[in-house]
Amino acid sequence: MSENTSVTYASAGVDVEAGDRAVELMKDAVKATHTSAVVGGVGGFAGLYDLSELAKYRKPYLATSTDGVGTKVAIAQALDIHDTIGFDLVGMVVDDIVVCGAKPLFMTDYIATGKVVPERIADIVRGIASACSVAGTALVGGETAEHPGLLAADEYDVAGAATGIVEADELLGPDRVREGDVLIAMASSGIHSNGYSLVRKVINVAGWGLDRHVDELGRTLGEELLEPTRVYAADCLDLAAAFPVNGEDGTTGHGVRGFSHVTGGGLAANLARVLPQGLEGRVNRNTWSIPPVFSMVAQLGNVPLADLERTLNLGVGMIAIVDPSVADAAVERLNARGISSWIMGDVVAAGEPESNNPDYVQGAKGVDGGAVRMLGSYAS
Repeated sequence: MSENTSVTYASAGVDVEAGDRAVELMKDAVKATHTSAVVGGVGGFAGLYDLSELAKYRKPYLATSTDGVGTKVAIAQALDIHDTIGFDLVGMVVDDIVVCGAKPLFMTDYIATGKVVPERIADIVRGIASACSVAGTALVGGETAEHPGLLAADEYDVAGAATGIVEADELLGPDRVREGDVLIAMASSGIHSNGYSLVRKVINVAGWGLDRHVDELGRTLGEELLEPTRVYAADCLDLAAAFPVNGEDGTTGHGVRGFSHVTGGGLAANLARVLPQGLEGRVNRNTWSIPPVFSMVAQLGNVPLADLERTLNLGVGMIAIVDPSVADAAVERLNARGISSWIMGDVVAAGEPESNNPDYVQGAKGVDGGAVRMLGSYAS
């Protein structure tokens, strides 16, 4: 290096002014998610949240979750559309929290990129803020990191974390579930944010471009694959409040016992995580038709059904486990809120384990819980 050569942060590939510009572009969207409980504005070292309003809780539990979007970001980057990916991030995080009945209070995000393009970063954060508003969650802070040399100029990845709260005696989960309970399916908005490594592999092998119009989908492949994840948090909390089950033993009231967020691993594996040992969820495939995008992936890649079911949601993004006495009313309430829902099965005493049966799952993701048995064939 010449003695006259000066190395600066900018020459190393980091544009501090671009980062500042991105904050200016996004801050109004972030502020729109704030309630009176959020202390301070955008740009502090830490997001602050006033918990004094929560003094009414008798025994509050904090719930927390963190996640990312995964390889779906590659679709957003290829299409140069960045204002929807935030729904995928928020959905993956807050809808894990709501499974136990917790209200997501606030969220933070993290974006790593090869080059800060202010408009692109602002689009991402606007999407996150919009999804937080749908979930009733405050976006209290975040970080954008420029990583030249590690990521290409047009590459980025996003992650986030959220914190929620639930009253101890209103905590939902396996301890609440009883034999005879009913399983209610809530329709997904598409692939959501899991299984994109499989989907991208299938379309790449087939040689399909994202601009290809697919008649069965009624739009281009890219438009379908970028469809935002449905955020269920507010709908689940509304359902739990309308049909409560109180008391630590779960015997007071006849309402919602728990939820299962259908993410990586598919429907059966995620449902098994929220069932107790000794009980088995029976899922009747004939209660719904697989949406066209999943049928397309299956046919285009000749993907076996067992692989589809343990990778993709196949049209069900969230499951509610409820007392049978409120099942019909719960379905009606969800449908009235715009969440297409139906009774998909029930909970029974566990049968004999079947380790070699792809239609049978017992325990998943480190949880040695109940079992799930998939029955019949999907409706045509």
